[in-house]
Parts: sequence; structure tokens; C-alpha cells
Amino acid sequence: MKALEIYKINIFGLKNGTHKFDFGFDNNFFTEFKNSLVSKGKGTCEILMNKTDSMITLKFNIFGIIELECDRTLELFDYPIDVSRSIIYKYGDEEKELSEDVFVILKKTQEIRIDSFLYEIINLEIPMKKLHPKFRDEDTDGEMIFSSESDKEKSIDPRWEALKK
Repeated sequence: MKALEIYKINIFGLKNGTHKFDFGFDNNFFTEFKNSLVSKGKGTCEILMNKTDSMITLKFNIFGIIELECDRTLELFDYPIDVSRSIIYKYGDEEKELSEDVFVILKKTQEIRIDSFLYEIINLEIPMKKLHPKFRDEDTDGEMIFSSESDKEKSIDPRWEALKK
């Protein structure tokens, strides 16, 4: 977890207004998370912070490449990541999560850790079906396409015809 110590923003004493922070991620970042879907990758995360008296908004702009395994061939391939998400922190009397992207923090909070948000945002970009780029132009998605009802009838195994009678 020491490797994740760099993924924090010291908010105590920051003046109201817009601030910019840059973070990088690489293979070492992903090894800090157990059972990660991603083990290799690299990229950058630009965070634009807007701080006011009542809340803090963090806009994550993440660019990079992660290595995925093709579901069809088990080949490894590079998958580009280009995503923007926002996280909102509101000041309140007790820390709690209001929704997946809105949190309440105490006014005396010293720092905000962004490592888990960075990890989650990257993982949410992984497609449900991980196909190597050489398969991306296929129309079928693994399903057979029939051109007409007569084609469906022709494709029935003759042994089933006996059962129909």
C-alpha cells in the first residue's frame, strides 16, 4: 500500500478555485489491488479540482493503455482508455457516501485519496466482451445469422424431423 501513498491530494489550506493535479499509473499501480482484472497498463490521470466553501468537485481525465486478455483466443492485447468522470465531495457533520460519485467529508479533512477512484474508473472501462482488435469488425457477436425462415428450416438436423412426426 506504500506505492499508493502518492495518490492523494492535500486539500487542507488550498484556496477556493480551480487546481490541477497530474498522476501517472503503471504496472505497479495495478499490483496493489488484489484480484485485479488488469495487471499491466500505463497512462496518466489529470485531475481538475474546483474547491468552494461547501464542496469539492474532482474531474478525472484518464488516458492510457491497459493490457487485456481476449475472451476468444486468450491473446493479450492493448486496450486504449480515454475517460472522464467526476466525483463530488460535500462538507458535512459525518463522513458518508451519498451515491457512487457523491461523498460527504468533514470540514477538517486534510487530504483526499484518489487511488481507489482511479482504479475503479479504469476497471469500469473494461468491456464485458474483451475481443482482440482483429475481431472487432465481426457483425455476428458469436451468434448465427439466418437470412430467412427457409434457411432455418434447412439447418434443422434430419434426426429431429422424425421426432416432429
